[in-house]
Amino acid sequence: MLIAVISDIHGNLQALQEVLRKIEELKAETIYCLGDTVGYGPFPNECVDLVRKHCNVVLKGNHDSGLVGDTPLDDFNHYGVSAIQWSRTVVTKENCDYLHTLPFTAEPNGLTLAHSSPMRPDAWSYILTMRAAQENFSAFNTTLCFIGHTHVPIIISEEGSINKYKAGARHLINVGSVGQPRDGNPDAAFGLFDSSTGDYSLIRVQYEVQKTARAIRDAGLPEFLAQRLFQGT
Repeated sequence: MLIAVISDIHGNLQALQEVLRKIEELKAETIYCLGDTVGYGPFPNECVDLVRKHCNVVLKGNHDSGLVGDTPLDDFNHYGVSAIQWSRTVVTKENCDYLHTLPFTAEPNGLTLAHSSPMRPDAWSYILTMRAAQENFSAFNTTLCFIGHTHVPIIISEEGSINKYKAGARHLINVGSVGQPRDGNPDAAFGLFDSSTGDYSLIRVQYEVQKTARAIRDAGLPEFLAQRLFQGT
């Protein structure tokens, strides 16, 4: 089975639409979303609607949690707070109720999924060091664990190698971000896993960044949130 794993859409409708087109082109049979469908971007409702329609598994991210009041706004930077406060004025009750019910983790088809980390999925910790990654291998029993949250794609093996994927070995895989990449590449990112062969690849997709940036400005959201999309930071 060919599985697409997406994360950190952050209300970026243009990026999500292009990613879904690419997933259809690649003939992926299943889509898993690791959370943060909302936050930062100007199209939270539209993105939630598409995720609900297309994704077989959807997790709750910290911005989703913040929007529905489960995570305190003190846990976010001022850009995140501004976006969440704005999103609360536009997201429908139906979509808020949906986000509230989402799980922190899931284990479909022999895979572990978490937004931030499998060890403490509701603490929203960042896996930024090799030590943090190694500690998290003890928190899941499957061969692969897919995460998001940092917006930076990376593959870490249980043996300690970086971005050297080997089918069948245990890995912690960050699939990057659909709507707000932070690895210096503005193209939307998602993961593609073939469960029949064990192969994994990171896919990048161009989208109309200018269109999203214009919508961010039109919504009155911070200019920084528009500018960072062009730089992938």
